[in-house]
Amino acid sequence: MKHTNHRLTLDDAVQVWLHSWNGEYQHEIAFRFGVNQGRVNEVLKGRRHPGSEKIAREMRDLH
Repeated sequence: MKHTNHRLTLDDAVQVWLHSWNGEYQHEIAFRFGVNQGRVNEVLKGRRHPGSEKIAREMRDLH
């Protein structure tokens, strides 16, 4: 997948958390979403979509 100027949505950010908790590396997650690793890191550091971690935890706990 080619990197684009795609921005991660809140739903994407939730998926980033879930993939990260499943052991995927940031560069793998970035490739999956067509963004650079910095965008994934911003989500995981809470700088983008800060509520996404809470939503991801709630989703994970339901399963």
